Amino acid sequence: MKKLIALSAAAAALMASVAAHAAPETYVIDDSHTFARFSYSHLGFSTQESRFDKTKGKITLDRAAKTGSVDVTIDAKSVSTGSDLFNSHIQGADFFDTAKYPTITYKSTKFNFNGDTLASVDGNLTVKGVTKPVTLQVTSFKCQPHPMAKKDACGANATATIKRSEFNAGKYAPNVSDDVQLTFAIEAIKE
Repeated sequence: MKKLIALSAAAAALMASVAAHAAPETYVIDDSHTFARFSYSHLGFSTQESRFDKTKGKITLDRAAKTGSVDVTIDAKSVSTGSDLFNSHIQGADFFDTAKYPTITYKSTKFNFNGDTLASVDGNLTVKGVTKPVTLQVTSFKCQPHPMAKKDACGANATATIKRSEFNAGKYAPNVSDDVQLTFAIEAIKE
């Protein structure tokens, strides 16, 4: 019995040592496979979908400790609506006001896990100089060796709904929906 207790104590000490030495890993966002999208109801006729074409940032992940952080910057001038005319319109003062606020940022405050699976990320979204807490619901998450980059990589999809009026971009609401669905497709390569 004493040997079993000693063996159990040694195993616990070894696991605690491994957990204490587990280091966070940093991943750099792959701009060619990362897109922030937004959609909204346009006068009830249709759901309009647009995206931003330039995103940069870093993700830090400690899977053993079930912690992490994300710091993302979106180039608001890279908005792509499918129409050059509307791209210019939506960059105006009534919406993104990219002349004054050329970037949109998201900085996490907490990663939330369900077992070993990343379930959501709490953080702060800043649009037009206004910062509000936004929780991203993670719909898929995977880390594994990247077959082409020959490095570890992580990818995720996440969603949230915000009210654009809370970010001083509510012109034409409620006819053009105040609720905006955000969808993020993110891939990042280990540094």
